[in-house]
Amino acid sequence: MEFDKVLKKAEEYRKDISRFLRDMVAIPSESCQERDVILRIKEEMEKVGFDKVEIDPMGNILGYVGKGSRLIAMDAHIDTVGVGDLSLWEVDPYEGYEDDQVIVGRGTSDQEGGMASMVYAARIIKDLSLEDDYTLLVTGTVQEEDCDGLCWQYIIEEDGIRPEFVVITEPTSLNIYRGQRGRMEIKVKTKGLSCHGSVPERGDNAIYKMAPILQELRALHENLHEDPFLGKGSLTVSEIFFTSPSRCAVADSCWISIDRRLTWGETWEKALQEIRNLPSVKESGAEVSMYSYDKPSYTGLVYPTECYFPAWVLEEEHPACQATIKAYKNLFGQDPFVDKWGFSTNGVSIMGRYGIPCIGFGPGHEDQAHAPNERTWKDELVKAAAMYAVIPSIYVQNY
Repeated sequence: MEFDKVLKKAEEYRKDISRFLRDMVAIPSESCQERDVILRIKEEMEKVGFDKVEIDPMGNILGYVGKGSRLIAMDAHIDTVGVGDLSLWEVDPYEGYEDDQVIVGRGTSDQEGGMASMVYAARIIKDLSLEDDYTLLVTGTVQEEDCDGLCWQYIIEEDGIRPEFVVITEPTSLNIYRGQRGRMEIKVKTKGLSCHGSVPERGDNAIYKMAPILQELRALHENLHEDPFLGKGSLTVSEIFFTSPSRCAVADSCWISIDRRLTWGETWEKALQEIRNLPSVKESGAEVSMYSYDKPSYTGLVYPTECYFPAWVLEEEHPACQATIKAYKNLFGQDPFVDKWGFSTNGVSIMGRYGIPCIGFGPGHEDQAHAPNERTWKDELVKAAAMYAVIPSIYVQNY
């Protein structure tokens, strides 16, 4: 393979990649509202010459290149978070901004930039005849920001698709990532007895019952398991709610949400039991449970799941990792930095639940995810497109 030609061809598509990304950014596509951006991706896939393009019943878009015997997938979730406080943005988050180096706007790094690079990688494969004994599946997946991995639960279980391995194109700053911590969403609820606020001793204040639980959760965070590669497990209280007849009454219930990050070696059962074992939880009789997710996709489909998202780690010696490293060295003439994500990706289902190997490589930076003035870098978009074009053939030829 002539890697210089691949890089040159990717550079030729710099303007097309940028234009396509700007088009996607201009379409608001928060979780469960991705229809219009999916249709825009379909249009671009057909334009560059994908062999087959489908939208499944959940609303994920599936684009196929080649007809080889070995199925390799590359994934980008194309939903975004909201824009938050508009006063923190220097430009309209959907109109965006572009200069010679960067593109600014919601979704540029997280994670529509990966989609733009993947689509034009398919064009490079076609232009340079890089097809081999593989079929490349490019997925634009929905609802990841709401419920990471749900889309791939559906693709594997209902669409019946199971690739040999998956490249996740979440932002890595063009580093190679081979794992991430998992997570779960936990609810802790206390119950009390309401009464008039002028005589609180007649009631039982559920908010007061929650107070010592909050302090013990803070201490629990400091003492969670640590893994040498993925790091330490963590938890934080992310939300707090209550019920009360009025502002002049004692609260009769209180509940909190916990964002629990699971490192390698931790299980959802262990994470729940650690909280149930807290003295304040036992004393108050608090209920500890896992949230579930059942929001309909933009197509109206409901595919419920528990809010548990397993950690995963791919060994550096695995063929999927080695093929990605080899592609990087051949294209760029240097060794890549191999690391892990700090946040969660669709790999929680692909590898965490189903054991399908995942490797991460994407344009954009982690610190841009969910941030005001989110941006990505054009050089990274071009280099990512070149990588995506050569990884499949390197994999099937060498492993």
